[in-house]
Amino acid sequence: MMVVTRVPTVLEWWLDVKSDRDLVVLDPHSVSGWRCMSLNSFAANIGGAVNKVRCNCSDGYEGNPYIIHGCQDIDECQLPVYPCVHGTCINMPGTYRCATKKRIISLPGLITAIAVTAGFGLLFSLMGAAKITNKLKQRRAKKLRQKFFKKNHGLLLQQLISSNNDIAERTRIFSLEELEQATNKFDHNRILGGGGHGTVYKGILSDQRIVAIKKAKIIVQREIDQFINEVVILSQTNHRNVVKLFGCCLETEVPLLVYEFISNGALSFHLHGQSENPLSWKDRLRIALETARAIACLHSAASISVYHRDIKCANILLTDTLTSKVSDFGASRSIAIDETGILTAVQGTYGYLDPEYYYTSRLTEKSDVYSFGVILAELLTRVTPVFSSHSSEGTSLASHFVSHIRDNRFSDILDAQIVEEGGAEDAEVVARLAEACLSLKGEERPTMRQVETVLEDVQNSRVNLSSQITRVNRNATNDQPYKGSKGGEETRLYSLEKEFIESSEIPR
Repeated sequence: MMVVTRVPTVLEWWLDVKSDRDLVVLDPHSVSGWRCMSLNSFAANIGGAVNKVRCNCSDGYEGNPYIIHGCQDIDECQLPVYPCVHGTCINMPGTYRCATKKRIISLPGLITAIAVTAGFGLLFSLMGAAKITNKLKQRRAKKLRQKFFKKNHGLLLQQLISSNNDIAERTRIFSLEELEQATNKFDHNRILGGGGHGTVYKGILSDQRIVAIKKAKIIVQREIDQFINEVVILSQTNHRNVVKLFGCCLETEVPLLVYEFISNGALSFHLHGQSENPLSWKDRLRIALETARAIACLHSAASISVYHRDIKCANILLTDTLTSKVSDFGASRSIAIDETGILTAVQGTYGYLDPEYYYTSRLTEKSDVYSFGVILAELLTRVTPVFSSHSSEGTSLASHFVSHIRDNRFSDILDAQIVEEGGAEDAEVVARLAEACLSLKGEERPTMRQVETVLEDVQNSRVNLSSQITRVNRNATNDQPYKGSKGGEETRLYSLEKEFIESSEIPR
């Protein structure tokens, strides 16, 4: 039997730095003065011989040192045995390190960290508190707006608007936010003026329409009721000589009304103000006719008559083309067409108020006729409804005008401009019409339709002086000629009127 004996063989090899110069590189930092082709390697002398070297990878690297980039970094953190007993292993080229948490923080750093944290905490707390407060305010404001909306009969008005397509097209309910934006939060510089029932602001809506926004001066239920009354009346009125109501806002304690903007001011300014261009007689006559048409339309509506109750020059607005627009229906009253009058608390403006209404509290369509008669007297004379004279203070234009007409002294009070323009004859007819309107007895005054007809005839130059004077003096109900007052009856009536004019407690 043959026995095979194995003998281990050891291969001894090395590089000769002189003949193998393409495999070694001079390295002054190496003990042997040489390194191999890989950057992370070294050449070690063998047996102490200077020219004999063998290549190895540097500590922390492994691979083939005889080729370029042959020695690669060892990731000690991936070894089966975790090299770091405490902390986290972080691999580094050729080695590793164990990172531990800093347990000691410097006092200034600690203070800074606490201050920054506290600052951010306070900031976020304030922001959160402000946000919560703002939300609470918004919620309270919303509830308050809803409360005012119900109090101001908003639900009924919504029902009125939704039930009539014509009204819905003309009238809308605005939010408070829209009107605040339109008036720059009701800036004082936006105020156009103040009437008997509110302050008027100029506003610009989001669709760039310029509007007039009115709100009451006094927060009392009576004023609020008047505003709602005006909304109801104007939302159902569509006449070219009545100011248009675009809508209202009921989300405030005081309701807000949104009208078309009338740029040329009130008739009172053009008659009694410092207007550079006084109204011509032709314009005055047309304005009177347009106003009469509007009032007549209100009086003769299909089922409900509207009595304005505050007809005056300040409530007749003029457009750029001097077209008249009757405004301010806060005091107006609606009555059934088959009624002839109603008992109400007396309301009106000093100088325009019907004496019969003042003494009896009975409001009829003839109360508006009387007020319109005062306007006709103003258009003819350019004298204010109550003026100071040499004989007394606070003289009534109405009584002063009528006395001059009856004494045939009309030319003494007629505005000279009308005479210069050749309108004296027409003016006399209008004066007789005004006299009839200013009769102290309502039954002797013409209706507004009759007034409108006479003014149309005058404007169309179809007037016959004698026949028209008879016509305007006819009774409105029985069409009987106006007989006037004689002797003691006339004196008694005008003493009553004087007492009425001198009264200092005429409600607004």
